[in-house]
Amino acid sequence: MAKVAAASPGAPSWPKEAYKQFKQSGYQGWVVEHAGVIAGFLVVRITADEAEILNLAVLPEHRRRRCATILVHTALRELHAKAVRQVFLEVREANSGAIRFYESCGFRLVRVRPDYYREPQEAAVCMGLKFTGAAKA
Repeated sequence: MAKVAAASPGAPSWPKEAYKQFKQSGYQGWVVEHAGVIAGFLVVRITADEAEILNLAVLPEHRRRRCATILVHTALRELHAKAVRQVFLEVREANSGAIRFYESCGFRLVRVRPDYYREPQEAAVCMGLKFTGAAKA
C-alpha cells in the first residue's frame, strides 16, 4: 500500500508503518489487486454512525480502469450495511479530477476549509454523502 501511495502525489502521505498498523488503529480498508499486486486501496475511519475516507490511491498504470470506482462503491455498500449514515472526505481544492470523481460517486460539497493543507498551502474541499433508506444486506 505504501508503494501505491508513493506513486500517488495527490494522496495523503503516511509513514510506511502506518499502513502496517491501520487495522490496529481502528481503521478499515479495501484493496483492489491486479495480477497479484495491489493496484489501489481505500482506508476509512468509522466513528459511531459516520465514516471518513482517509486515503484513496491507485497506481498510475491502473487509473481510468474503474479501480477507484470499485473501491469507493464497495466501501460505501459495506459502510451502509454497518449502519453508517454519512461518509465524509477532504480533498485538495486544486484536485479537480478527484472532486469530479467523488461527485460522480454521490458526494456533495459540505464546506471549504481555507489554508488547510501545507506544502503547498491550499484549501480543503470537504465533501459528504448521506445514505437514504434502510441498509441493504
